[in-house]
Amino acid sequence: MKKRVTGIGGIFFKSTNPDATKDWYKNHLGLNTDSYGCTFWWQNENGEKCSTQWSPFKADTQYFAPSEKEFMINYRVEDLKGLLKVLAEEGVTVVGEMEEYEYGKFGWILDPDGNKIELWEPIDSKLT
Repeated sequence: MKKRVTGIGGIFFKSTNPDATKDWYKNHLGLNTDSYGCTFWWQNENGEKCSTQWSPFKADTQYFAPSEKEFMINYRVEDLKGLLKVLAEEGVTVVGEMEEYEYGKFGWILDPDGNKIELWEPIDSKLT
């Protein structure tokens, strides 16, 4: 099987005022924020351009459900479809169905503490 996790795809957290939070990070830490948050660009070990997303969400978002936590980590993975199958066979709780977009595939699982984890098989070239 291919690697499972290849890096951090995103850090998502709840905020009482996402726009003010993005402005604060822009003004005080220099993050180049947009309507989604901030995209960090980097190169992997093969020299390919990759991204990691940082995004505050509204405090009442249901995107992290069924987790009740204030955050969700997105991990970059290879072969999401195969990985979700293996994880289910290993007894890991898979949440919902895999979704596919032009910039990649997404799936969700729960860790033992009930944290929802987003798994992303990216197509970074579609993000630039």
